[in-house]
Amino acid sequence: MNERKCLQCYEQLTGRADQKFCTDQCRSTYNNQHYFESNTVIRSINRILKKNHSILSMLKAKGITTAKKSDLRKKGYCFDYFTFTSISSNSQINYFCYDQGYSEQEFNKLILVHRDLNDDQAPPRG
Repeated sequence: MNERKCLQCYEQLTGRADQKFCTDQCRSTYNNQHYFESNTVIRSINRILKKNHSILSMLKAKGITTAKKSDLRKKGYCFDYFTFTSISSNSQINYFCYDQGYSEQEFNKLILVHRDLNDDQAPPRG
Protein backbone atom coordinates (compact mmCIF):
# COMPACT_ATOMS: atom_id res chain seq x y z
CA MET A 1 0.00 0.00 0.00
CA ASN A 2 1.19 3.53 -0.84
CA GLU A 3 2.19 5.49 2.27
CA ARG A 4 0.41 8.85 2.42
CA LYS A 5 2.09 11.87 4.01
CA CYS A 6 0.91 15.31 5.07
CA LEU A 7 1.70 17.85 2.34
CA GLN A 8 2.99 20.32 4.94
CA CYS A 9 4.89 18.41 7.65
CA TYR A 10 5.25 15.01 5.92
CA GLU A 11 3.83 13.07 8.88
CA GLN A 12 2.13 9.80 7.98
CA LEU A 13 -1.60 10.18 7.44
CA THR A 14 -4.22 7.91 8.91
CA GLY A 15 -7.91 8.19 8.15
CA ARG A 16 -9.74 9.05 4.97
CA ALA A 17 -8.21 8.01 1.67
CA ASP A 18 -8.45 11.55 0.28
CA GLN A 19 -6.86 13.20 3.33
CA LYS A 20 -3.96 15.54 2.47
CA PHE A 21 -3.09 17.11 5.85
CA CYS A 22 -2.71 15.78 9.36
CA THR A 23 -4.19 18.88 11.09
CA ASP A 24 -6.08 22.06 10.30
CA GLN A 25 -2.93 24.01 11.15
CA CYS A 26 -0.91 22.13 8.50
CA ARG A 27 -3.68 22.69 5.93
CA SER A 28 -3.85 26.39 6.73
CA THR A 29 -0.06 26.87 6.70
CA TYR A 30 0.29 25.01 3.40
CA ASN A 31 -2.50 26.98 1.69
CA ASN A 32 -1.24 30.33 3.05
CA GLN A 33 2.27 29.67 1.71
CA HIS A 34 1.01 28.69 -1.73
CA TYR A 35 -1.42 31.61 -1.88
CA PHE A 36 1.34 34.05 -0.92
CA GLU A 37 3.81 32.71 -3.49
CA SER A 38 1.33 32.58 -6.35
CA ASN A 39 -0.07 36.07 -5.78
CA THR A 40 3.12 38.08 -5.20
CA VAL A 41 3.12 39.40 -8.77
CA ILE A 42 -0.59 40.23 -8.64
CA ARG A 43 -0.19 42.12 -5.38
CA SER A 44 2.72 44.17 -6.71
CA ILE A 45 0.77 45.12 -9.86
CA ASN A 46 -2.28 46.01 -7.76
CA ARG A 47 -0.07 48.29 -5.65
CA ILE A 48 1.11 50.08 -8.80
CA LEU A 49 -2.47 50.44 -10.10
CA LYS A 50 -3.66 51.81 -6.75
CA LYS A 51 -0.82 54.34 -6.70
CA ASN A 52 -1.57 55.40 -10.29
CA HIS A 53 -5.27 55.79 -9.43
CA SER A 54 -4.42 57.76 -6.31
CA ILE A 55 -2.20 60.19 -8.23
CA LEU A 56 -4.86 60.83 -10.89
CA SER A 57 -7.64 61.12 -8.28
CA MET A 58 -5.63 63.61 -6.24
CA LEU A 59 -5.06 65.81 -9.28
CA LYS A 60 -8.74 65.63 -10.26
CA ALA A 61 -9.81 66.48 -6.70
CA LYS A 62 -7.68 69.63 -6.89
CA GLY A 63 -9.50 70.61 -10.08
CA ILE A 64 -6.48 70.00 -12.29
CA THR A 65 -7.48 68.98 -15.83
CA THR A 66 -4.07 68.90 -17.53
CA ALA A 67 -0.65 67.73 -16.40
CA LYS A 68 2.81 67.08 -17.75
CA LYS A 69 3.81 63.46 -18.19
CA SER A 70 7.11 64.18 -16.48
CA ASP A 71 5.30 65.61 -13.43
CA LEU A 72 3.21 62.46 -13.04
CA ARG A 73 6.34 60.34 -13.38
CA LYS A 74 7.99 62.40 -10.59
CA LYS A 75 5.00 61.65 -8.35
CA GLY A 76 5.57 57.93 -8.97
CA TYR A 77 3.08 57.29 -11.77
CA CYS A 78 3.97 54.17 -13.79
CA PHE A 79 2.72 54.54 -17.36
CA ASP A 80 3.19 50.84 -18.15
CA TYR A 81 0.19 49.85 -16.02
CA PHE A 82 -3.45 50.71 -16.71
CA THR A 83 -6.76 48.86 -16.58
CA PHE A 84 -8.56 49.99 -19.71
CA THR A 85 -8.16 51.95 -22.93
CA SER A 86 -10.75 53.66 -25.10
CA ILE A 87 -10.76 55.76 -28.22
CA SER A 88 -12.28 59.23 -27.83
CA SER A 89 -14.44 60.92 -30.45
CA ASN A 90 -11.38 62.81 -31.73
CA SER A 91 -9.45 59.51 -32.18
CA GLN A 92 -7.27 59.97 -29.09
CA ILE A 93 -6.43 56.95 -26.94
CA ASN A 94 -7.56 57.32 -23.33
CA TYR A 95 -5.61 55.28 -20.78
CA PHE A 96 -7.57 54.51 -17.61
CA CYS A 97 -6.65 53.31 -14.19
CA TYR A 98 -10.13 52.22 -13.11
CA ASP A 99 -12.25 55.37 -13.43
CA GLN A 100 -9.42 57.92 -13.71
CA GLY A 101 -7.46 58.37 -16.90
CA TYR A 102 -5.60 60.57 -19.30
CA SER A 103 -5.20 61.29 -22.98
CA GLU A 104 -1.73 62.06 -24.33
CA GLN A 105 -1.32 65.30 -26.26
CA GLU A 106 1.66 67.00 -27.85
CA PHE A 107 4.70 68.20 -25.95
CA ASN A 108 4.53 65.89 -22.92
CA LYS A 109 1.03 67.15 -22.04
CA LEU A 110 -1.79 64.99 -20.69
CA ILE A 111 -5.49 65.80 -20.46
CA LEU A 112 -7.03 64.16 -17.41
CA VAL A 113 -10.33 62.37 -17.99
CA HIS A 114 -12.90 60.54 -15.88
CA ARG A 115 -14.96 57.50 -16.84
CA ASP A 116 -18.29 56.64 -15.23
CA LEU A 117 -17.99 52.97 -14.26
CA ASN A 118 -21.76 52.72 -13.81
CA ASP A 119 -22.13 53.03 -17.59
CA ASP A 120 -20.05 49.85 -17.98
CA GLN A 121 -22.32 47.90 -15.64
CA ALA A 122 -25.60 48.78 -17.35
CA PRO A 123 -27.37 45.81 -18.96
CA PRO A 124 -27.10 45.69 -22.75
CA ARG A 125 -29.94 47.37 -24.61
CA GLY A 126 -31.82 45.80 -27.41
